[in-house]
Amino acid sequence: MTTRNARFQQWQALLTNRAKRQRLGEMLVQGVRPINCARANGWRFSTLLYNAQARLSNWASETLREVDAEQVAVAPDLLAELGDKAETVPELLAVVKLPADDLNRLGTGPDFLGVAFDRPGNPGNIGTLLRSADAFGATAFLTTGHAADPYDPRAVRASTGSVFAVPTVRAESSGQVADWLAGTGVRIVGTDEHAETELTDYDFTRPTLVVVGNETAGMSRQWRDAVDVMLRIPIGGAASSLNAATAGSIVLYEAARARVNGRVPGR
Repeated sequence: MTTRNARFQQWQALLTNRAKRQRLGEMLVQGVRPINCARANGWRFSTLLYNAQARLSNWASETLREVDAEQVAVAPDLLAELGDKAETVPELLAVVKLPADDLNRLGTGPDFLGVAFDRPGNPGNIGTLLRSADAFGATAFLTTGHAADPYDPRAVRASTGSVFAVPTVRAESSGQVADWLAGTGVRIVGTDEHAETELTDYDFTRPTLVVVGNETAGMSRQWRDAVDVMLRIPIGGAASSLNAATAGSIVLYEAARARVNGRVPGR
């Protein structure tokens, strides 16, 4: 491919247009680690785009040889545009299929540990929280309401590929998630600087969904009504609050620590 034809424009739209990603059911993946993570976690590849004028590395050659997908040789200047780095031409990019936004994909067993990011506005914060969710053993990740997209390339880069490892669903509302969890035994917890229950006093050995509020507005009223318990993260110094992704990461760390130690508060 040497011209900015209709197909190139379609791939380009995957970088910036959430509606196009949704309609086409695809995303563009940049970088060695994210592509490897997508492969390792069984994501479906539809197209591999490679540099038509470069001698490819062993990694790129192996990916082209082993991944079942259409292969398209692309001119370096066009590939650089799709790679989002004006001065660097990637040797390989991938177009992968998006999974269905079906909550039942997530499961709600006794080891369930999910995180719901309510109306996140920053793709980088989504990626950061996804990375923490992966690191601390979360089994599900959700975004709710009108939100930035976890499949935005900026979120994927910030997650360093963890978006491919943690089952992720974009839910329309908190009510949809609460209805799905009804009768499952999963407790919903949120964070608030004025909450009476301290983080370490909650029993994270039970199935739990952690709700993280919007970066500016916090948790919606609907989520606050659905939450079973609010938790307080003790902080000091001049800070009055924590970044949303940071707060969520701290809660997930405490959940992981409690589960590894089998610690139940009061016992």
